[in-house]
Amino acid sequence: MAARTRTYAVVGLALVAAVTVGCSGTGSGSGSGSGSGSGSTTSPAAPTAGSSSGGGGRGGSGGQNNAAPTESNPPGDIPDNQAFVAYQPSGGAFTGFTVKVPEGWARTGQGGTTVFTDKLNTVKITAVSAAAAPTTGSVTSKVIPQLRSQVPKFAAPKVSEVTRHSGRVVLLTYQGDSAKDPVTGKVVRDAFERYAFYRAGHEVDLTLSGPVKADNVDPWRIVSDSFAWR
Repeated sequence: MAARTRTYAVVGLALVAAVTVGCSGTGSGSGSGSGSGSGSTTSPAAPTAGSSSGGGGRGGSGGQNNAAPTESNPPGDIPDNQAFVAYQPSGGAFTGFTVKVPEGWARTGQGGTTVFTDKLNTVKITAVSAAAAPTTGSVTSKVIPQLRSQVPKFAAPKVSEVTRHSGRVVLLTYQGDSAKDPVTGKVVRDAFERYAFYRAGHEVDLTLSGPVKADNVDPWRIVSDSFAWR
């Protein structure tokens, strides 16, 4: 009887051990599965080569598209950082005035006329004696016919009175073809502004010119506003 009791006890202990091992195995498998699930839930999936390359390609393309374009001024545009210096003639029939001209431009002179040029732009200054002040009527009847015979394809003349720092002046605007470039043979369509300043028997004509499509309003205003009698 005692032996049978011990046998039952051994068998019972074996069953308990088997159940314990089975439960332990199930928990381990569940933990492993949970760990695997937890890993896929909390850790980002590694990007594939295709998606990484695609993202990088889009980023690179976007960076190139957003790059600041290289500035390219229209032909004849005077740079915004152009410096100006005061000019006063040292010879000729009349030297009693000053005017600012672009610094560094090439200078030529003949008689009472001085010309400053750079590429496609020109500042021309002519001093003459005059018995009376120019008017819109005198410029229309005398100056325009002269220019029509001198300027190739002369067109669109317009005469008006404007105010500059030196006072009221007569302004003639017009268009014409430039001289043919000696190297390329190219001809440029130019826009002209001709200011007629007058005081005490002296007239100074200031002519500013450059390509029609060039935006030189501000530089030309600096030059024409700077004229002063001395």
